[in-house]
Amino acid sequence: METYPFHQPTQQPNPFALTHAFPVTEVIELEPNPVTSLIPLQTKKPFIEANTQEVSITHLKNDCIVPVFSKDNEITISHNNFITTVWECVSHLFSRETILEPEIRVSHIVKGRTPDAIHKPVKELTDEDKTIYYERMMFCIEIPTISEEICGNKLNLTVGGVRAYNHENLYSKKSMEKFKVFVGFQNMVCCNLCVFTDGLQDEIKVMDTSNLTEKIVELITGYNVKNHLTLMNSFQNYALTESQFAQFLGKSRLYQCLPYEHRKVLPQFLMTDTQTNIVARSYFQDEDFGIDKVGAELSLWKLYNLLTSANKSSYIDNFAERALNASQISDGIAKALDGETRYKWFIS
Repeated sequence: METYPFHQPTQQPNPFALTHAFPVTEVIELEPNPVTSLIPLQTKKPFIEANTQEVSITHLKNDCIVPVFSKDNEITISHNNFITTVWECVSHLFSRETILEPEIRVSHIVKGRTPDAIHKPVKELTDEDKTIYYERMMFCIEIPTISEEICGNKLNLTVGGVRAYNHENLYSKKSMEKFKVFVGFQNMVCCNLCVFTDGLQDEIKVMDTSNLTEKIVELITGYNVKNHLTLMNSFQNYALTESQFAQFLGKSRLYQCLPYEHRKVLPQFLMTDTQTNIVARSYFQDEDFGIDKVGAELSLWKLYNLLTSANKSSYIDNFAERALNASQISDGIAKALDGETRYKWFIS
């Protein structure tokens, strides 16, 4: 793990030199051969569920319109351009690695009509009469040749991004556009995403893809893979008793109802009540991360994966922040078990 080429802060690559011409040992084609637009690209479990569906980049490029800023008609950075920009950065920075085709999930479809179909009844509309784009999109690019094993779970390095048009003011003139980009690991047992502090930029503001490229390269080269893996490895050295886990669940529910002045002095807890219920149910039912028998202790590694698994029910625009928060919560509880007081409220 010491020799990963992307964590070398003293040797920053030139972000403006990225092109498709960089040699890559093995990269699965970004655009697959023409197929039916919504045929799934992969058969593994999705990294996010909620109300999302999987699409291909060909579908985003050929079948979807691109929103504009209405007051000056300036075009936004499209979903497929965002994906391609990240993919180019990954291809350059990991040129000796195997890079899998992006897995893309979308939600909140926005429908429209072409001008010549304005007066048609809905039942008479053809596919050629309709326009669509997706308000929210998230994707992951997996690098399986950089991996680690923790508690028998294989973790593959993964880079991804989130775009949510609902965070833009499309009714104004063109302004800075917002993106989220992350680098971390994906647990291949459940496809949960593991993200920590230096692996997430939750609000990148740019005017064009050149600025976006610079920010992506800065994030990836600044990510300390060794620290992240050391943190996750440490989770297997801690465990919660049934009583402590019950306290954690109860305090998590209570957190949402605390008066503001009490909540502001506590660490942030972003999981919803519904997701806390998922964690409780999975404690008994999850085959990979639940307990073996009633009353058994729950390792912190398992708790962490119960949290990241529950996060898969988040909407796309909230996913990255909650993935990071799951890591912060698990790290905080580990420190509380060692005697620190900041997260002790959650388990006492």
